[in-house]
Amino acid sequence: MEKEARGTVVSVSKQWWLKVNRRPVRLHPLDGAEFPHVVKIRYTVGGTEYACRKWIGAGTPPPHAGDAVTVFYEESRPSRGRAAL
Repeated sequence: MEKEARGTVVSVSKQWWLKVNRRPVRLHPLDGAEFPHVVKIRYTVGGTEYACRKWIGAGTPPPHAGDAVTVFYEESRPSRGRAAL
């Protein structure tokens, strides 16, 4: 059975090694470039603290550190959470 918990965004890191070009013609290497993000989230289930990561594609604005998010997890395995962003 799937349950939900409230989590907190701990860190947001930009994936600099994966550049997505949004413009067909560029004047310099970062002209029109966008980068995906990895968001680390901490949540608590039954007094135990867990962490999960969520990959956010380029062009989608990521949440800020300290924002509250909803995390869904299986009742039998709370360590396998997935964030709803």
